[in-house]
Amino acid sequence: MNETFSGRVWTLGDDIDTDIIIPTEYLALKTVQEMAPYAFSPLRPELAAQIRPGDLLVAGKNFGCGSSREQAPEIIKALGIRCVVAKSFARIFFRNAINNGLLLIENAQLRDAVSEGDTVEVRMNDKITHNGHDYPIASLPQNLTDIIDAGGLVKAMRRLNGLED
Repeated sequence: MNETFSGRVWTLGDDIDTDIIIPTEYLALKTVQEMAPYAFSPLRPELAAQIRPGDLLVAGKNFGCGSSREQAPEIIKALGIRCVVAKSFARIFFRNAINNGLLLIENAQLRDAVSEGDTVEVRMNDKITHNGHDYPIASLPQNLTDIIDAGGLVKAMRRLNGLED
């Protein structure tokens, strides 16, 4: 996975928990698509409506902390977010995101360098470029890139076992 893509940045701070990503009261809705308009509503009620496919979230430390609700990464993906770059991720959120095919990238410097609306270029398993400056990123293991490429763990296993639709 040495793909290169670029996207518009939306910035968030530290400790964005799953209750901010999708508040509990909206979990009763039947589909992730019905929940998506309420994403980030306790913090920024207007944000979900402004996000466009291919945009990126760039956040501080401990993104996805809180409860282990699987809907949180599903909703981010449903909004069209291409990837989330953060200083660090909560462990359970990281696994849930990968299992749902949402790309996460850890980078400690980018959040302090970007402004909302900026464009960054991501070269997978290599670097993020912003305003001519490169921010190195770690390579994801092949098994995780296979899951992300497939669109999630279930799809990756179906592909692996020859059951892909």
